[in-house]
Amino acid sequence: MSAVKKILGLLISVVVIAVFSLYLWFWAMPVGVNNYINKISLQLVMQSPEMISSIGLIDNTPLDFHSDKLESYTEEADKKSLTILLEGRRGLDSYGPEGLEGQELLSWKITAWFFDDLIRSAEFEHGGYRVNQISGVMVDLPQFLTDRHRIVDEKSLRRYISRLNEFARVISEVRVRVMDDRDQGTVPPDFIIEKVLVGMRAFSDGPVEENPLVATLASRLDPLDNIAEATKVALTKEAQEAVSSQIIPQYHNMIALFEEMLLTSSHDAGVWRLPQGEAIYNNALRSNTTTNMSADDVHQLGLAEVARIQLEMNDILMSLGMTEGSILSRVQQLMVMPEHNFANTEEGRAEQIAYLNQVNDQLMAMADQHFITIPPQPLEIVRVPVYAQDSSPGGYYQPPALDGSTPGRFYINQKDTWDNPRWKLRTFMYHEGAPGHHFQISAGQMIEDVPFLRMMSPFNAYTEGWALYAERIAFTDMGVYDNDPLGNLGRLQDEIFRAVRLVVDSGIHAKRWSREKAIAYMLEKTGLTEAEVTREIERYVVWPGQATSYKVGQQAILALRTQAEKALGERFDSREFHEMILMNGAMPLAILEESVASWIASQN
Repeated sequence: MSAVKKILGLLISVVVIAVFSLYLWFWAMPVGVNNYINKISLQLVMQSPEMISSIGLIDNTPLDFHSDKLESYTEEADKKSLTILLEGRRGLDSYGPEGLEGQELLSWKITAWFFDDLIRSAEFEHGGYRVNQISGVMVDLPQFLTDRHRIVDEKSLRRYISRLNEFARVISEVRVRVMDDRDQGTVPPDFIIEKVLVGMRAFSDGPVEENPLVATLASRLDPLDNIAEATKVALTKEAQEAVSSQIIPQYHNMIALFEEMLLTSSHDAGVWRLPQGEAIYNNALRSNTTTNMSADDVHQLGLAEVARIQLEMNDILMSLGMTEGSILSRVQQLMVMPEHNFANTEEGRAEQIAYLNQVNDQLMAMADQHFITIPPQPLEIVRVPVYAQDSSPGGYYQPPALDGSTPGRFYINQKDTWDNPRWKLRTFMYHEGAPGHHFQISAGQMIEDVPFLRMMSPFNAYTEGWALYAERIAFTDMGVYDNDPLGNLGRLQDEIFRAVRLVVDSGIHAKRWSREKAIAYMLEKTGLTEAEVTREIERYVVWPGQATSYKVGQQAILALRTQAEKALGERFDSREFHEMILMNGAMPLAILEESVASWIASQN
C-alpha cells in the first residue's frame, strides 16, 4: 500500500469515527427533530449487524463491534425493536409538527408516516411467509455474506467465519418462527413450498467446496497480500467446516419442515386464505402504495392502463408491418427471433452485460441535459447468482454503500438470456440504472441536513414510481427511441407489465384468483415467456401489494408533473422539477403531493 493510500485510509477512519461519535452524542442528547430521528433510527439499526454492514460506515474500523455477528430473529428480538419504535413514535410528537418548517417539517411528516406504517404492519405478526423463494434469511443471508461482508484482512476473514456460524443459529431461530406461523394458520401455498425446497436443496446439495459461501472465497482472498497463503488455506478450511457441520444441517432441518408442511398445504394463492387475510392485504396496499386506494381502485386502474397501452403497442406493430394475429402473438414472434437475442452461453451472457453497459453509457452522456445533480456513485451490472436464479425476478437493484465501499449494482437474471431480447434491454437499464433506481437512490444518499432515514428510500411507491417514470421520460424527454420503434415496443411491454401487475395482484389477493388464472392473464397481455410470468406471479403471492407500487407511483408523479406544467406554463423546467423530486428523497405520495404544491408556489 502506498503512503498516499495509508494517509487516505487514516483520514477516512477519522471521519467515520467522528460521524459515529456524533451519532452517539445525538443518542444521548437529541436536540431538534433531525437529531431525534437520527437517535431512534440508530437505535433500530443497532439491532441489526447486517444493516450496519450494509450501510458501510464502520466495518473494519476501530469502532467495528458487529461484523462477526448477525441479528437475532427471535420473537423477543422483534418485540424489543417494536418497543423502541413505539417509544420513538411517541417521543416524535414532542418535536413537531407545530413550530417546524421547511426540511425539518418534511422530515417530521415522513418519519411519522413511516413509523406509523411499521407499527400498523407489526399488528400482523403471522401475516406473511418468513421463508419464501425470493426473500427471507435462506435467500438474503447467503447473498449478504458473499456480497456485503467485506474481507480486507485476516481479522475480517475470521469475522466472516464467525458469521457463518451465526448463520446456522439464525436458521434455527427462523425455523422456530415458521413453526409458530404454521400453528397460527400461516402456511405458504403448495407451489411456493415446492419452489422454496428447490432453492434450499440447490444451496445445500453438492460438495462443500462448491457451496457459494466457500466457493466465492478464492476470488475474494486472491488479491489480498496482507494474509499469508498458509493462513488463507487454513481459514478457508474453517469456513468449509462451518458450512458443512453447522449451516448445511440447519438447511436440512428447514427442508424437513417444509416437506412436512407441503403434505397439508393448499393450492390457494392469495393472502385471503390466512387469518385476517383481508386486513393483511388492505394494509399491504396502504404500505406499498402509500395511498388509501382500495383493492377495487387498484384493479380498475390496472384494467384501464392495460387497454390504453395495448392500443399504443398495436400502432407500433402495425408500423413494422406486423398486422396479422393478436398483439401477444406478434410480440412473441419478435421475442424468439435469433437476431434479437444473445446466445444463452457464457459468451452470450457477457455480451448481454456489455450491451447494458453501453446503453447506460449512452444515457449518462446526455443526463446533464435533463438533470441538475448527477450522482457520482458508480454502477456495476452483474449476473444474479446462479444459486438464486431459479426463483429470482428478472432483475433488481442493490444500492451503493454509504461509504462508497461497494457500488450500486444492477443484478440481471441470466438463467435464459432469451427472456430479455436486445430490444427490451434499454428500458430494463433505464429502470434499474440511470435515470431510474441508481439515480434516485444515489441522489437520496447525497441529501444534506436531513435525518439518516431520509437517505434510505423506504417508500416503494416513490422509488418504483420514479423508476417507471424514468422509463417514460427516456422516451418523451430524451428521445432515445426516436429511431428505435422496437425499443419503444419494449418500453410499452414493460409498462403494460406493470399495469397488469395491478390487475393480477388485486385479483390474487382480493378477488381470489388462482395462480393459474393470474398466469394466464399476464401471458395474454404481456407476451412475456411462461417462465418469466410464473416467477412474477409467484413473487406477488409472497409479496402482496408490492407490485402495485410501480404503476401507482408512476401515475402520481406524472400527474404532479402535469399539475406543475399547467401551473407554471413556459416557466416550467423539467430539470428543476426533477431536482426537486430527487433531492428531497423518497416519501409517501401524499406528502410528495404537498411538496410539489409548495414548490409550484415558490416558483411564482
